[in-house]
Amino acid sequence: MQAERNDLAPPKDDPFTQEELKSFDGNDPDKPIYVAIKGTVFDVSRKRDMYGPGGAYAVFAGKDASRALGLSSTKREDAVPDWSTLDAEALKTLDGWYDFFTKRYNIVGHVIDLPAAVANTR
Repeated sequence: MQAERNDLAPPKDDPFTQEELKSFDGNDPDKPIYVAIKGTVFDVSRKRDMYGPGGAYAVFAGKDASRALGLSSTKREDAVPDWSTLDAEALKTLDGWYDFFTKRYNIVGHVIDLPAAVANTR
């Protein structure tokens, strides 16, 4: 597991639509790679080998994959932003991933068009 970082930049709050986020999936080597969790967008570019095309976690890149993270799933169909139907254990897992990312990756913004069921739980 990666160690916490003490050199993270102050969080940004730039707005992203889900459509805009798609262009940060790692397919363009000149763009950063972003992963969103619970509407918060993280820059995971320094782990391009993991989140970029062909990487073990590429399914999470360029989207809010909260449901998949809560389920500990790398299935494409689970990599969606609606985590409203997760049970208590999966929510705890999702919160754990959120905490992990906040301690290791720069926050670059937030998703402004989350599904209604989770839109106000950021």
